[in-house]
Amino acid sequence: MDHVKKNPMFLYLVVLTIGSTVGLQAWTTLFNNFAVEVARLDGDGIGMIQSIREIPGFLALLAIFVIRLIPEHRLSALSILLLGVGIAATGCFPSFAGLALTTLVMSFGFHYYETTNMSLTLQYFDRHTSPWVFGKLRSISAASSIVVGVFIFFMASVLDFSRIYLLVGGGISAVALWGFSRRPASTDVVPQRKRMVLRKRYWLYYFLAFMAGARRQIFIAFSVLLLVQKFGYSVQAVTSLFVLNNCINFFLSPTIGRAIIRFGERKVLTVEYTSLVAVFLAYAFTDSRWVAGGLYILDHIFFNFGMAINTYFQKVGDPGDMAPTMAVGFTINHIAAVFLPAIGGYFWIIDYRIPFIAGAVMASISLIAVQKIHTPPSFPAAAGSLKNTPGR
Repeated sequence: MDHVKKNPMFLYLVVLTIGSTVGLQAWTTLFNNFAVEVARLDGDGIGMIQSIREIPGFLALLAIFVIRLIPEHRLSALSILLLGVGIAATGCFPSFAGLALTTLVMSFGFHYYETTNMSLTLQYFDRHTSPWVFGKLRSISAASSIVVGVFIFFMASVLDFSRIYLLVGGGISAVALWGFSRRPASTDVVPQRKRMVLRKRYWLYYFLAFMAGARRQIFIAFSVLLLVQKFGYSVQAVTSLFVLNNCINFFLSPTIGRAIIRFGERKVLTVEYTSLVAVFLAYAFTDSRWVAGGLYILDHIFFNFGMAINTYFQKVGDPGDMAPTMAVGFTINHIAAVFLPAIGGYFWIIDYRIPFIAGAVMASISLIAVQKIHTPPSFPAAAGSLKNTPGR
């Protein structure tokens, strides 16, 4: 993969991904304590801001129209700048309105970078290398999460919230300014359509993107809740699991990328969803805190298999549809965030097993769906091709 590392876009995405990961991890780590201890918010206010944080995910479609005005790689750098500014300003506005505003700015930056990151990876790296690039970027994200966690752990006893936010946000903004100084784009890639694209033949990608979002919400909303409420995991225990997850993913993510290259998307996703059926059912019925902790680690590992959904689309989609379809897919992926946590929370009160059984059912449906994946042995106008065909 030495030729991939020499591609200017690879370094560009690596550096901006570090900025994106540092921003999200810092915000996630500090938010609840800052909201309660400084902003004096209650559960309803915190829940409302968490909902506000998801709004930009639904508006990812707007990225299609923004790239009419500026190149896509510039939008990536601008997104990281918004992320940095939003985080730097968070400590200066310790109120509901202030947190709502800074969260919205931060979240637009994070979600729009994630959209352009996926799109640029599929455009600049062909079907034989993009899975490795996705895996490498996830590996770097895991390492970055560990570093920022350690930084906050030690700085929290020395600096107040506003200074930590300012330091982290300032560093992210510096990464964005570095991005504005780079010219990683190439005229050799296929031009992207700068309008919304919805095609009937992409239905399987849309469906898998939606189901992946639903599976993510069950993981985020209920897996840690199970560990804390049923098995009495402490903050330190959950943090230790988080660090262990990132250490594992640092080494494992590139291997998953290579597995996609070698075995194909259908086999990798089959392994994921078959395993998730077992994981969700085990969540529902285990009485062992050790088994539950192990399931959390496995759950986190299988989450990385989801990169195969995007590489599947790269093989079957029109090369000019990468940017608009990633934006559409990102929006679809966030639909479940609107209703699933609320519905799942209602059923949790009735019986905590219900959300996990529902997760097993959804994993089974996804398992059936991925059997319909059929990718061509080659694509004449692969993303990143030297043939500069015009967009239509």
